[in-house]
Amino acid sequence: MNSSPAKFISIFNDVLGPVMRGQSSSHTAGSYFIGKMARELLGEPPSAAKFIFHPDGSYSRVFQAQGSDLAFAAALLDWTLTDERFPQALKVAHEKNIQLEFSVSPFPEADHPNSVKILLKSKKGKSLSLVAKSIGGGAIKIVKLNNWPVGLDGKNHVVIIPGQKADSRKIQAIIQAYPGEIDLKEREGQALLVTKFQQKPDQALVRELRSLSLGNQLWMAPPLVFPQKGEPIFSSGEEIILQATKRSLSLGKTALTYEASLLGLSEEECYQEMKKRWQVMKEAITAGFEEDKVHLTLLEPSAPKIKQAIDSQAVAIGGPHARAAARAMAVMHTANSLGRVCAAPTGGSAGVIPGVVATLAEEKNLDETQIVLALFAAGAVGLIVAHRATFAAEIAGCQVEIGAAGAMGAAAVVEAAGGNCGQALDAAAISLQNTMGSPCDLVQERCEIPCHTRNAVAAASAFVCADIILGGYQNPIPLDETIDAVLASGQMLPPELRCTSLGGLAVTPSALKLKKKK
Repeated sequence: MNSSPAKFISIFNDVLGPVMRGQSSSHTAGSYFIGKMARELLGEPPSAAKFIFHPDGSYSRVFQAQGSDLAFAAALLDWTLTDERFPQALKVAHEKNIQLEFSVSPFPEADHPNSVKILLKSKKGKSLSLVAKSIGGGAIKIVKLNNWPVGLDGKNHVVIIPGQKADSRKIQAIIQAYPGEIDLKEREGQALLVTKFQQKPDQALVRELRSLSLGNQLWMAPPLVFPQKGEPIFSSGEEIILQATKRSLSLGKTALTYEASLLGLSEEECYQEMKKRWQVMKEAITAGFEEDKVHLTLLEPSAPKIKQAIDSQAVAIGGPHARAAARAMAVMHTANSLGRVCAAPTGGSAGVIPGVVATLAEEKNLDETQIVLALFAAGAVGLIVAHRATFAAEIAGCQVEIGAAGAMGAAAVVEAAGGNCGQALDAAAISLQNTMGSPCDLVQERCEIPCHTRNAVAAASAFVCADIILGGYQNPIPLDETIDAVLASGQMLPPELRCTSLGGLAVTPSALKLKKKK
């Protein structure tokens, strides 16, 4: 077994995904994945669950407005994240006699704005406590399990064995023959072995481990996403350019190679998976243009009107920039109506990439392969952001969500236009350089204002950034350094400007006076 695996970041798992119900990847999708893993570890249908949010965190302010409560409930009901019944999750949980409690109270392990403490009980009397955090884009970390420190991210098959310290070496010896990772914790004569496998452990191994565990007890959970099968072939913009140059590949093709190698899939399998993500994006655009499917809380649906105005030449300029903006807003309409979207890289920025790529496909008559490679090019930029920074506005503001999406979109445009890898990364860099420092100041804890228009502008500006680079601008500050600066500037933002709705536009008199429609 390996003791220190490389950082595992996947385009499908972490950048152009998950496919989710809106509206927030951190507070909706991330909450679902935390709840799903908690249910798996409990190992039995739950009868009661208490969710505790720290008063200084983001969860405490947005868990109802952004559907965290629905997501936790859906997970405990063992539904999928995109289940059509999602809006009724709390009601169904009540009908099934699952007692849910949401409270706001300090707890010492809350070291992240999206920290949550969960206390679970099963119908057979089994109990479980854990501390987790949603770290951006749907990614999660389980940091404590029954007061033991653990580091679970839902990307492996997990078997956790509590036992006597005296038996820990015997358990380790049994596990050594299997490929994976092992982490031994010891205290006061007791031990906890956290084992992570790439493949599902066979039943014979599970039975043997259970016989050596304390109280014949194991905690087990399957992966929530694609498990890792290979090593990443790059983690920075500099490394991507080296790979692309060495193999004479575009950014999109290099990213496709990365994903196939990392997940142990063929390039054709990755191609087909990206087609599925693209289908979700197209459906989200279509739904957002249908007013009867849009149910916003603060705003009136505007994407259909904007589209009609563009089509009838009733706007000042129009063109691809305006059409990309309208499509981006349509996806945000869908996301904020609890519709199905693909996080790109987050739920709050889910409109940018569909808006850009759908408009590219229309303007340049792209075929299916060109569309897929444009999406992989966008994903490559997101990979670098994920490796070097974060997708959590709670950590670094809007610049790492909608700002990151705009950068990804700029790279997609360059890819579709036939530009090289370096040009695509430079387009992404100048995009980020122009959104640096942007706060997350969502009005009334909803991803509506100013998220709709910021998605629209990011989609439109992706074309401008691509044209500037393809036209001859020489970018002096590369993408890697730009991302480092973005993270540093974001961490300088006060908490009021990082997804708490306590600053910026969120506290203007007009924003505070807005009435919710539902």
